[in-house]
Amino acid sequence: MAPGARILRRADTRKAQADWGSLEWVAGEELGNAEGITVGRVIIRKGQHNPRHSHPNCEEALLLLRGRLDHTYGDERVVLEPGDTIVIAPGVAHNAVSVGEEDAEMIVAYSSGRREFRQET
Repeated sequence: MAPGARILRRADTRKAQADWGSLEWVAGEELGNAEGITVGRVIIRKGQHNPRHSHPNCEEALLLLRGRLDHTYGDERVVLEPGDTIVIAPGVAHNAVSVGEEDAEMIVAYSSGRREFRQET
């Protein structure tokens, strides 16, 4: 392969299942294909929510592809529709509830190749 690109095949992505949905990591230091960014695909099943959490070392950008999310960040709340993007600052506690008629599917990107995750209460 020519220098300047790193390919990760779908079979080599890192997948994780949770009670609320799933995560599929496609770029990042742990996968060996990115140094300054982490990228993933997240599904939150209809009526479910991911845990409230923060990322102390990086921003998170979330692009909603389908479904509908009631997203909280800090003391604020916003409803996201397909095509909407939210960017969360480092260290801000947040989570999302899938409130649409179908599962919510999104792309998430972090401004670090090794995102930190902190569960919040």
